[in-house]
Amino acid sequence: MIFQNEKAEPPSGGDSGEVSFNALDAMLKASLERLKSMREAIRVEKIHRSDVTAIRALSLEGKVAAALTLRTTLVKQGRIPDVITHNYLLNALCKIGDLGRAERLVKEMIFHGPSPTCATYNTLMAGCCRVNEVDRALFAFSDMANHGIRPDRISCNILVHAYFRRGLLENAVRLLENILAEDDTGKTCDLITSTILMDGYFKSGNITEALAHWKVIAEHGLGDVVAYNVIMHGYCLSGYINHVYKSLAEMFKSGNLPDIFTYNSFISYLCKSGYLNEACHVFSDMWRMGVQPDHITFKLIIQGLCMKGDVLTANHFLLLMLDRSFIPKPIIWNSIISGYGKWGDVKNALSVKDQMIDHGVLPNVFTYNALIHSQIISGNIDKAHNLQSEMLRRDIFPDIVTYNLLIGAACFNGSMDVAHRLHDEMLRQGCGPDLITYTVLIKCYCMRNQIREAEACLFKLQMSGISMDHVPYLILMKKLFKMGELDKVFDIYLMWLKSKA
Repeated sequence: MIFQNEKAEPPSGGDSGEVSFNALDAMLKASLERLKSMREAIRVEKIHRSDVTAIRALSLEGKVAAALTLRTTLVKQGRIPDVITHNYLLNALCKIGDLGRAERLVKEMIFHGPSPTCATYNTLMAGCCRVNEVDRALFAFSDMANHGIRPDRISCNILVHAYFRRGLLENAVRLLENILAEDDTGKTCDLITSTILMDGYFKSGNITEALAHWKVIAEHGLGDVVAYNVIMHGYCLSGYINHVYKSLAEMFKSGNLPDIFTYNSFISYLCKSGYLNEACHVFSDMWRMGVQPDHITFKLIIQGLCMKGDVLTANHFLLLMLDRSFIPKPIIWNSIISGYGKWGDVKNALSVKDQMIDHGVLPNVFTYNALIHSQIISGNIDKAHNLQSEMLRRDIFPDIVTYNLLIGAACFNGSMDVAHRLHDEMLRQGCGPDLITYTVLIKCYCMRNQIREAEACLFKLQMSGISMDHVPYLILMKKLFKMGELDKVFDIYLMWLKSKA
């Protein structure tokens, strides 16, 4: 056959080159498509990461509404943020006390993802306990178990602390037994739990149980700074000052150096107990140990000194604050102004107010009340009224203390018209009279022999629903007794007995 003898001819060189080109072209196009897809995926991932970062940042800044809106947008686009981002958002909701939305967010995580973790529930429980919603925290605790999430020691510690805050000691101890029965974690967690229990027992007055927990901690050598702070604070609450010094020495021996909380707790106890010299000595020790005092330290010392009447030393600590670039809060300025005012030292009181303004701290109603009091003590009634006018110019509205000071000054100066005008003014300002207001008026009416007005004032006080003590009755009874009106004295005595029933 003719075709059997013919040799097959190879394809021409041109055709071979064309096939190779087409193959290379197809490979190149495929590579470009893959590169395009990869770039698109990377771009989408970057956008997603940017949105997730934005949600976390907004949550940390407290801009919860914006964070929730952005999350909703991502979910609608099918881009659900991870569990850590949800935890950020949950924590922000709990911080503002919006437990309703926090619980709804956890439910959405359960149904639509991502699945909540133990940290998620711990955040929710801590938020509930922060606003004393222990029942809701317990519901979250059981809910996490129902969804197969095992509570950890942090979960239990949150509830133990909450139980103690509500005084439910038995519940806390029962929960502690469950914690200690689980032996899968280290002794650090046992320390945290025992420290919480120790703190709770001290606050409830059960010193024996608190010391029993401390003994276990000390025997195992587990005590840290927090544990020592709790035991020292407990001794302070119980008034065992010698034990406080002993614990402080043991703290140094164990290598746990006192921190700001240690010193503040000790200084607070010393100031409240009237041991101001010792408090100042402990303050000096802080400096030597390299522990910098904070606003709380200065506040404790300055307020304690002012209450004792040592306003000069208090002012020394104020200047020390300013030297250390601390800007005192209004309560500290007001304490010193009030301290000078009680001694009638108007000049220094006004000087401190000027210093206050120079350092950018605006006076408030308490500042002016202290200044008004100082002017009244010094007999400068007109200047006291000028300070009230200054308050109004600064948009600071007088409170009940302001009016009581001015009414009292007017009454004892015999200016009952001024006292009545101030009484009417306070009513127009929506500032209702209190027991002190009525007591001052009754006393002044009695001093002026205006018995009918005093009796009418006592009747108003009874009708006002204000909680009363014996003083208004006693003032009027003494006056009537001096006037020989024994029947009226007996009638008012019966009224007093009836009010106590």
